[in-house]
Amino acid sequence: MRTKFLFFILLITSSVIAQNTKDSITNNTDSIQKLEEVLIKTNVIFGNKYMAKNRTGSAYYISPTELKKLGYTDINRVLKTVPGVTIVEEDGFGLRPNISLRGTSPERSAKISLMEDGVLIAPAPYSASAAYYFPSVARMEAVEILKGSSQVQYGPFTSGGAINMVSTQIPDHFSGRINASYGSFNSGQVYASVGDSNKNFGYNVEYLNFNSDGFKNLLNGANTGFDKNDVVAKFRLNTDKEAKIQQSFETKFQFADEVSNETYLGLTDTDFKNNPFDRYASSQEDKMTNEHIQLLLTHNIEFSKNFAITTNGYFNRFERNWYKLNDITANGDNVSIANIVSNPDLYPTHFSYMTGLENSPADALTVKANNRKYISKGVQTKLDYHFYGENTFHDIELGLRYHYDEEDRFQWKDYYSIENNSMQLTTKGIPGTDANRISSANAFASYIMYKFKYKNLTLTPGLRYENIVLKRENYGTSDISRTGSNLSVRENKVDIFIPGIGFNYKFNNNYSVFGGVHKGFSPPGNEDGQKPEESINYELGSRFNFKDIQGEVVAFYNDYSNLLGSDLAASGGTGSLDVFNAGESTVKGLEVLLNYDALQNNTNFSLPITVGYTYTDTEFLNSFGSDDGIWGTVSEGDEIPYIAKHQLNASIGLEHKKYSINLNGRYNGAFRTVSGTGSIPDNQKVESAIVLDLAGRYHITSKLSATANIINLLDNEYAVSRVPAGLRPGHPFGIYAGLEFQF
Repeated sequence: MRTKFLFFILLITSSVIAQNTKDSITNNTDSIQKLEEVLIKTNVIFGNKYMAKNRTGSAYYISPTELKKLGYTDINRVLKTVPGVTIVEEDGFGLRPNISLRGTSPERSAKISLMEDGVLIAPAPYSASAAYYFPSVARMEAVEILKGSSQVQYGPFTSGGAINMVSTQIPDHFSGRINASYGSFNSGQVYASVGDSNKNFGYNVEYLNFNSDGFKNLLNGANTGFDKNDVVAKFRLNTDKEAKIQQSFETKFQFADEVSNETYLGLTDTDFKNNPFDRYASSQEDKMTNEHIQLLLTHNIEFSKNFAITTNGYFNRFERNWYKLNDITANGDNVSIANIVSNPDLYPTHFSYMTGLENSPADALTVKANNRKYISKGVQTKLDYHFYGENTFHDIELGLRYHYDEEDRFQWKDYYSIENNSMQLTTKGIPGTDANRISSANAFASYIMYKFKYKNLTLTPGLRYENIVLKRENYGTSDISRTGSNLSVRENKVDIFIPGIGFNYKFNNNYSVFGGVHKGFSPPGNEDGQKPEESINYELGSRFNFKDIQGEVVAFYNDYSNLLGSDLAASGGTGSLDVFNAGESTVKGLEVLLNYDALQNNTNFSLPITVGYTYTDTEFLNSFGSDDGIWGTVSEGDEIPYIAKHQLNASIGLEHKKYSINLNGRYNGAFRTVSGTGSIPDNQKVESAIVLDLAGRYHITSKLSATANIINLLDNEYAVSRVPAGLRPGHPFGIYAGLEFQF
């Protein structure tokens, strides 16, 4: 009854936040100017660099200018410029990134709150949070990253932080952009957008295609690349600017599809050294196909310059089938591909079938159809009221959300033989006979955040509440019609308050300190009685401008009382998605960001230099065992795997009104792939790597520009991961050129 009442309140509560409005006290004293608050467009976390730099917690805003300057289509390369972000690459193109914020587990970005336009975008954020879908960064206007305190506004994951992808906005006047590029590995990209606004109506429509033949090699010469399409349409109705109460209603429709010839199968150490871009013959049938649909409705109402409400209704559907080699049978012994690649000498016949060097009997190769459908839908409202005192600013923000999501698994296995390096289907599986279950979640979330500013001091206490019912209905592999004859149901409930408080003290316009403490939380699995992930997270930092060097230094400490792991096939586990308790652990570190323009006094040129560094130290505080390949058997004192201790990013650019050149370099320190301590064994290690990228842009006219990108300028051959099954390479040397026309 309570949930239905809260849902009814959400439905009748309208919403918004002021669009591009700026409220300030009309006094020119320095102390009053520091109280100035800028409320910007809806569906964002902060919306610009000013707001990001003045939050009480650590935050980073990648602007439209920066995205265009870098020219990346790979979200991994975009996010590696941000301190505190750890990326585990997988396919070299950023199709399915594995993102960690401040030491959270990177596997499938499952431990961070992923959003697009302020709405949860992972396929099933509560019930199956592994992000097999990720929005295309090539169609984004900005990327927002929130890592620190006062992130209780965004959930359900508050341990590491939140990432919000800001899609292309409806323009203020008739405008558009067309760009096309082509380059290495027969890779191409086409993007087009057009939009306009008049007195009461605005729209924007865009299309993106991104494709490649891939840089990996199969013996039969088959395509190892991908083909992705994105279509987005936005329409807005709004009141006259002179209206006493401002309102707008915006509809967003997004459709995406993908076909990618991607595999979970990597290489042994020996084969990786000989040719890291080879693929074994037994992966030739591996393919991911998926479709994503989003409908987002946003209603904005501004009752006054001090009071506004935003309401979103959203629906996401994601369907995918990752058809891929799962295990091999030889001499009556069935072995997973991860174990075969890790121990080829222990399984010589299995390995011969895998590589295609030996012909196999029928049904030796098991290819699993990991067929799943996801639904994520809900309604959320945010109310914002602010007012001023003589030397104070007050802002109260209240948020409510009712959400439902589910993951429907209906999977099967096909069986193949391999003969003369060619796979032949020998037994066709029956859909639903491998997995036949639905995992779901009903969640009500609310929060209240109070911002208080007195002269140079800002305080932001906040409280979040999550009420979650997680459920699994397993119909069993013998009831593919889902009559319920063998139905087993399990359920888990969570009811939790998540507090946090942040502060910021501005000594002057060149120096401030900030910090805070908040509770970290991640939902548990659907097994009855399983506890959620909980931690207490601390941070202390400073933002400064010293002799024209702008920067930020932040120290953080996350104290987990109960870290959660998930049994994902993507991390070398069994793929059951069961969540398990890992007990106590700590993650601590340091983040440094420095910016300097070496030619700031030059009227014709600028030479921006940026350096970012992240130090992360992790430790399990108890021993346990798991089936998760990314953790394995853990002893007290072990380090959490797949988190590099040292990461460094540096960039330098030469910018002129006619052209720009930007060189970006990344150092990713060596990291262990299995939990442990001390020196890292060679077979459990991914070596450190340095990668340089170069981007250039030349403005032929005011509307037409030529673009060029070189990925991996030094053509370094380097590994990025050992999961799901074997070593995987990073993107080799690639050069891409294109034209961009704006009107």
